[in-house]
Amino acid sequence: MALIACFQANSRNLLVYNQCSKIQHMSESITFPGDRIASIEEYEAGQNAFDDGSDVRATVVGTAEIDKKERIVNVKHPDGLSIPKVGDIIIGSVAAVMGSMIAVSIDYINGKPTISHVECVCSTRNLRKRNVALVKDIVCLKIISHLNGTIHAAIKEPKLGVLFTKCVKCGKKVIQMRDAVKCTECSWIDDRELSSDFGNSDFIKLSAK
Repeated sequence: MALIACFQANSRNLLVYNQCSKIQHMSESITFPGDRIASIEEYEAGQNAFDDGSDVRATVVGTAEIDKKERIVNVKHPDGLSIPKVGDIIIGSVAAVMGSMIAVSIDYINGKPTISHVECVCSTRNLRKRNVALVKDIVCLKIISHLNGTIHAAIKEPKLGVLFTKCVKCGKKVIQMRDAVKCTECSWIDDRELSSDFGNSDFIKLSAK
């Protein structure tokens, strides 16, 4: 019994030591998107953080965790906010069209639904389309960078582009005509940057490939 008690005491002491050791290597603070957390010369960007070329900054509101042992910075969001990483394929609805840019509310990341609905922006400057995408269109994009608290995406790949849209004139169903769409009701023809998966109702699964 004495041996067991001694073992239990030593185990508790070891647990306390490990917890204290972990605390020594970790510090926490509240951050907001774009907030500077550390220098890239000292730490690498981890979960919900990005490297802007000189500093590590937060992409979400949350708790900054600076792991001094592993030299990495993570930001924990209390609701488990999902932030897409560079290279991820996202599907979402167009929230705004702003000249040479669209803002997209993200609904799926690599085919998995997300309830966070964070937004990304996508440049349309070099696309020769009158309407690359319109508000409420469903689009597929690829995340290309995190810069100054903003998530940037690209649309110029065959699988990327508009997956679902309606007629801008009457709101009815449209069909693809080469690189444009035509309304089945009023015959209006309009531009869109169409995905090669346009019109495929199973596009959520396709984004996970």
